[in-house]
Amino acid sequence: MADVSFHSEQTVFTVSNPEQIASWLEETCRAEGKELTELGIIFCSDDYLLEMNRKHLDHDYFTDIITFDYCVDSFVSGDLFISIDRIAENASNFGVKMLDELHRVMVHGVLHLIGYSDKGEAAKTQMTSKEDFYLSLRSF
Repeated sequence: MADVSFHSEQTVFTVSNPEQIASWLEETCRAEGKELTELGIIFCSDDYLLEMNRKHLDHDYFTDIITFDYCVDSFVSGDLFISIDRIAENASNFGVKMLDELHRVMVHGVLHLIGYSDKGEAAKTQMTSKEDFYLSLRSF
């Protein structure tokens, strides 16, 4: 079993089903021919992620996720920093449940670690299709 950990920075947020989420993300990797070995999921505030975006990516804007990739060959490893503020706002704007938006962003980050991009229209379409597919496989 992969080492999947959940943490919070500058926000109070916990998931109620960490084992199920970890298993789902592990299965996502396996279905893509990869092995999830270690994944840190860090929930944070908009301000915390904005500062990370400025510091590490030289971007001066809010985002819902920043993914740090530590993968080697077919072994998936990384950290997903997720803004709970952004997830809540996006869920409201898109008319979806916050939990569904959170799961979409989690699998989006994992798909980046696997090697998928969302730069350009064709890549965005493929990423969204993959997200939708893996979201449909959730059993929780």
